Amino acid sequence: MTLNRRKVLASTLAMGLAASGVQAQAWPAKPIRLIVPYPPGGSSDIIARAISQPLSDALKQPVIVENKPGANGNLGADFVAKSAPDGYTLLLCDTGALAISPSVYTKLQFDPSKDLRGVTMLAYSPHLLVVHPSVPANNLKELVALSQTKQLNFAVTAMGSAPHLAGVAVERASKAKWQYIPYKGGSQAITDTVGGQTQVLMNGMLATLPFVQNGQLKILGVSKATRMPLIGNVPTLQEQGITGFESGTWQGVLVAKNTPAAVVARLNTELIKVIRSPEIRARLSGQGAEVATMSPTEQDNFFAQERKRWAEVVAAAGIKLD
Repeated sequence: MTLNRRKVLASTLAMGLAASGVQAQAWPAKPIRLIVPYPPGGSSDIIARAISQPLSDALKQPVIVENKPGANGNLGADFVAKSAPDGYTLLLCDTGALAISPSVYTKLQFDPSKDLRGVTMLAYSPHLLVVHPSVPANNLKELVALSQTKQLNFAVTAMGSAPHLAGVAVERASKAKWQYIPYKGGSQAITDTVGGQTQVLMNGMLATLPFVQNGQLKILGVSKATRMPLIGNVPTLQEQGITGFESGTWQGVLVAKNTPAAVVARLNTELIKVIRSPEIRARLSGQGAEVATMSPTEQDNFFAQERKRWAEVVAAAGIKLD
């Protein structure tokens, strides 16, 4: 290689690195969209609205929460997957659209493992098994017995969602019988169970606990390995005979796959600071959610493991959707 050519290559490389540095330093230079692929009122929406202003303060740019519900979160996730990979469109999503949908849907318009990359996990909350107060059951055994004598409508946040599959797992393990009623999000499923149109619900604790605390829903069990002081002496589903059963809702932030590493790193740093702040940690803890952060690589690996785990559950239940 000639000396002149080496100089040209060195100069080109230096310019490229400088441009990359300028790009990272310049970001963010405009408002950021935080896409929640579910209707307002659910667990992901609650967390998005809790972090949006503190994240805006940290990044010195508006962070605008946008709800894009549909197809169990797949429409909003697909929107982010196909957005410009520039860090201005973020996805705040739970495991449903990312870990379960690839096994449930025969025609998925995006591949979570190829089209999205993790930024950080934010929080985890277990599922609560709740019923309308009029249901004459105070534990899982009584609910199972009741389900074998009369029809119970089981509200699911969406067919193929994590709460749906958790309900299927409990039904199969306990020999319960209920009719699944699909909704387009957790908030509507809760509303109809509170109203008595449906009688049984499994849903994330973050969104469901307030309705238990004000007496609008009755809690029968929690899908966690250990009891939670926040909800008193409520037994786990494992204690009530569902051996080895644990399920819940994980929320995390993701971006389009080719988003620059420097932007992802900055987002990771700021999001972790925000979610770990005493105010937000206390707020989430008071509603049953645990702060759970990860590096981008750890989050990608986590979702890969979750996709494998849920694929086995989906296959055993024989659930397929178009």
